[in-house]
Amino acid sequence: MNVQSDKSSVRPVRFAGTGSAVPDPVLTNADLEKIVDTSDEWIVTRTGIRERRIAPEGLVTSDLALPAAKTAMEEAGVGAEDLDGIICATVTPDQVFPSMGCTLQSKLGAKRAFAFDVSAACSGFLYSLSVAQGMIASWRANTVLVVGAELLSRVTNWSDRTTCILLADGAGAAILQPGDEEHGILSLTLGADGNFGSLIEQPAGGSKLPASEETVRNHLHCIHMRGNEVFKMGVRTMADECVKALGLAGYGAQDVDLLVTHQANLRIIEATAKRLGISPEKVFTNIQKYGNTSAASIPIALDEARKAGRLHSGDLVALVGFGGGLTWGAAVVRW
Repeated sequence: MNVQSDKSSVRPVRFAGTGSAVPDPVLTNADLEKIVDTSDEWIVTRTGIRERRIAPEGLVTSDLALPAAKTAMEEAGVGAEDLDGIICATVTPDQVFPSMGCTLQSKLGAKRAFAFDVSAACSGFLYSLSVAQGMIASWRANTVLVVGAELLSRVTNWSDRTTCILLADGAGAAILQPGDEEHGILSLTLGADGNFGSLIEQPAGGSKLPASEETVRNHLHCIHMRGNEVFKMGVRTMADECVKALGLAGYGAQDVDLLVTHQANLRIIEATAKRLGISPEKVFTNIQKYGNTSAASIPIALDEARKAGRLHSGDLVALVGFGGGLTWGAAVVRW
């Protein structure tokens, strides 16, 4: 990547294309009834999820990221040679290193692009979006591919009914390019509080608890979550962060045409919208089909909203997420 300019002004940044991909195998609530002590009614009532996609053996995270990226690139009309950068949001990369960003760069043949990963769990796409926006706005890049991709099924304890009913696999992508005064990202906010990191964590696999017979036996390489506490903090934090981002853009919740949140739990999404005073018809949800795909959920939802005709030129769109870290973020976009 080598972008040069004598311009000193900050450039607006827009979404030029979106894409998404999910694995074919569907795991329904009825299927889960055969694995753990649960029921379709219990899952739907508490989460809104009816089914989710689970990657087959042998498929890796970059295998989903690739078609999502290609779709976004086609929508934007750019080729691999046009990419200045690739930023991947994931907590389930193919391997610890090299990064999935570098793996995806190789698969795309994007030899000019810088590439790296961002680890911010379910807020990862918004964190990556912020980095890409900053680089384009400051003339350090012209075209950046941002991907959120996860294979959460690989870090799921399938005997833990509190988490296995939620987690799933998928990938979403977006191409960011310079925008104009009428269309683009109007504001973007990020936050974190590491004091609450233990609420959502994968305890083992790092330097603290390297892989051992004991860590594998105790499912410490799987996601552990304290759901009730996450629920309360998620609703309050997402609503507050959305208000903050809207205020920075000069708008209020009443101006939002479409709200796209991290698809963690339907009750969280509905409670967040209610707290903001945004009517249900202005909220996009697809958690019933895909479950919680962490960093992939916002870009998948954004791509599906576009394909479903829910996004129109000039619409004010609010994106907001919350996840492990704890991390959170929000963006306001004029589509």
